[in-house]
Amino acid sequence: MAQLRDLKDELDIVIPTIRNLDFLEMWRPFFQPYHLIIVQDGDPSNTIGVPEGFDYELYNRNDVNRILGPKASCISFKDSACRCFGFLVSKKKYIFTIDDDCFVAKEPSGKEINALEQHIRNLLTPSTPLFFNTLYDPFANGSDFVRGYPFSLREGRPTAISHGLWLNIPDYDAPTQLVKPRERNTRYADAVMTIPKGTLFPMCGMNLAFDRELIGPAMYFGLMGDGQPIGRYDDMWAGWCAKVICDHLLLGVKTGLPYIWHSKASNPFVNLKKEYKGIYWQEDIIPFFQSIALREECTSVQDCYIELANKVKERLGFIDPYFEKLGDAMVTWIEAWNELNPPPPAQTATLAHPNVAMKN
Repeated sequence: MAQLRDLKDELDIVIPTIRNLDFLEMWRPFFQPYHLIIVQDGDPSNTIGVPEGFDYELYNRNDVNRILGPKASCISFKDSACRCFGFLVSKKKYIFTIDDDCFVAKEPSGKEINALEQHIRNLLTPSTPLFFNTLYDPFANGSDFVRGYPFSLREGRPTAISHGLWLNIPDYDAPTQLVKPRERNTRYADAVMTIPKGTLFPMCGMNLAFDRELIGPAMYFGLMGDGQPIGRYDDMWAGWCAKVICDHLLLGVKTGLPYIWHSKASNPFVNLKKEYKGIYWQEDIIPFFQSIALREECTSVQDCYIELANKVKERLGFIDPYFEKLGDAMVTWIEAWNELNPPPPAQTATLAHPNVAMKN
């Protein structure tokens, strides 16, 4: 476990919030060694309380405007999508992001789950996006590749994203919340799997970790919330964009463990008002992402994301002018990323795995 402990200097925890962070007390045994980046949403004159003993930076909207200037327009306001500002200013290799209504869950045995430790384990072991292993993650303790799994693929691919799940309140959309108001997730599945290449998924940002060096520029949560016609699609938008780019660059995405305890059921009627356009639009958005083919010349995440932004404007603009605005914001995001995160002079242009011939 020494390798996991060493990551205290390589990982930031990003938390978007509008309230005091009393929830950190429960997480203290697991989070205290790490640096926190807190992104305060809403009125910057409000004071956010943080329990003593944590190492943290706190940014509000005034800080966003000061640091990014005109580029601050790409950061959402009054929406948890503001968390991606924390990704932007971090200088660490790994990011773990969690919502302030998420608490420590327990295994069926009663043992508390160290979610951060499991995310780190997921990110430090390879993924298998090119061939599905029926025992799920072959790099987990007590598992291996099954009979018939090609030996040429057993090295796996670098893991870019670790997507955790939730006990108690499920991550449902508003219509499902309305018809299942009392439903709770009590099922604990002791499994991690790689999402196959070519398959999209609905990414949830409340319990999520990623390798910032591998996929950070693609983890943009879009334009949501105040002044926008849509909300509650920020993490899913980031997930669709990031998955297309991971597939292109042959990077892996894992989902499953770890679980957190999601405590707060948001108002389904408020959620429906935020989501209703997205519920219609996603029927065109999903086929768009399923059909995307990025050019071979796109060998960095930034290159891929700029091409994706252009395709968003070209092919989704017919749905609503919002998508042209979103495409422009995606470009602004990359400009801000490059400004705050200039590559070292000796760094090569590509982030792709050298064995690109395997992509097809």
